[in-house]
Amino acid sequence: MPNPTGPLAGLRVLDLTRVLAGPTCTQMLGDLGAEVIKIERPEAGDDTRGFAPPFVPKTKESAYFVGVNRNKKSVTLDIAKPEGQAVILKLLESCDILVENFKVGALAKYGLGYEQLAAKFPRLIYCSITGFGQTGPYAPRPGYDALIQAMGGVMSLTGEPKGSPQKVGVPVADLFAGLYGCIGILAAVNHRHATGEGQQIDIGMLDTHVAWLANQGMNYLATGENPPRLGNQHPNIAPYQEFPTKDGYIILAVGNDPTFERFCKAFGQEHLLSDPRFASNPVRVQNRDLVTETLTPVMKSKTTAEWITALEAQKIGCGPINTLKDVFADPHVQARNMVVDMPHASGETVQVIANPVKLSRTPPSYRSAAPVLGQHTQEVLGEVLGMSEAEIAGLKEKGIL
Repeated sequence: MPNPTGPLAGLRVLDLTRVLAGPTCTQMLGDLGAEVIKIERPEAGDDTRGFAPPFVPKTKESAYFVGVNRNKKSVTLDIAKPEGQAVILKLLESCDILVENFKVGALAKYGLGYEQLAAKFPRLIYCSITGFGQTGPYAPRPGYDALIQAMGGVMSLTGEPKGSPQKVGVPVADLFAGLYGCIGILAAVNHRHATGEGQQIDIGMLDTHVAWLANQGMNYLATGENPPRLGNQHPNIAPYQEFPTKDGYIILAVGNDPTFERFCKAFGQEHLLSDPRFASNPVRVQNRDLVTETLTPVMKSKTTAEWITALEAQKIGCGPINTLKDVFADPHVQARNMVVDMPHASGETVQVIANPVKLSRTPPSYRSAAPVLGQHTQEVLGEVLGMSEAEIAGLKEKGIL
């Protein structure tokens, strides 16, 4: 693996995470230049190695695993055994950050809880990502993305008004927890630069889910009323939704009154400007059903492509509803280099979704694709810990590696 480059180069991360929330966090750290040592169970590895099909073409690796584990070194180690715990403690002597997503208290059974390690490694930044955080009545419970989407309220907001609650089509509860974890780690790194002190970051998936309820959460706090499901409509702006076109669908985003006026004048709807039910955004929101009924036949008069051309000429927000095939073929997505080809240990080249953070001086780097299980065990134990081949072989014979 090439030497790390980027704003976090020089930091070493011990990654005790698996599945999605934790690996999302550590992949971001790795992309930004940190050296990430991923500890995996011997023979089994991260659960997501088995989340397949699909597999990445011409490899035995699941697409799920490859998507969130680049720029990491895989070390197999049984931390449930004293010899494995001893290896972790040796690794921590040269690590800056530990990230874990075990159930609350699970690592303490192995002498690897935060309080146990903080005494030995006072500069250690220790990030714990769990379903419900380290405290509170739900702390012992396991956390799963769909469960958190349900308990965190977003499912009550997602779906058609007369339909059933729906979860978001990608695991946003996991992803947000991982990204908030990364933000917390970066803040803790800056604090350590100033004071020399490490600390624990306590990330609960439910907490992060509540935090990103955003305007809908504030709508509730302001009114005391549960916001209804609105399908693809915006709770505070109208019209801001999908409309059928002559050959499909389009998103129309009229963000303010001047834009609505421009829309009406450009597309033969000037009479709406004198109708008090359309006079301002607040009244359009109050009359959202009328707005939808009025504009639907107008939007059906052109194809999606015709509307995009016409609306963009008026500087009115709009866009097609793309399939993933459309997304990855989009010239803008391609121009932004949002897919990266990386060499894989199998000898094949794998495609991965790029890091979206564009840094002008210290951009994310793509040093190695997701590792095969245990790919770096010999390297890390030999080079980082200085263990001899005989010592490593002995641990393998005992089933520790």
